[in-house]
Amino acid sequence: MSILQKKLSIDDVQAGNQSKKGDFAYYAPWGNVAIFYKDFEDATNDLIILGQIESGKENFENVDGTFTVRIEKVTK
Repeated sequence: MSILQKKLSIDDVQAGNQSKKGDFAYYAPWGNVAIFYKDFEDATNDLIILGQIESGKENFENVDGTFTVRIEKVTK
């Protein structure tokens, strides 16, 4: 989980999706971004799925402690 310096605009955004392992999402009430290392079926209506990790999510179970993540926009 990471707190953003300023909240994202959520105008015209549909929330409430179920998160899955490898999703990164924005939690609107707190203004933070979370990366899910396992499926989470009890998502709230304030959770907005932003994207999906394409590679490396199979290693999530082995992560322990603090680490750095770099998120880049994929262009096709």
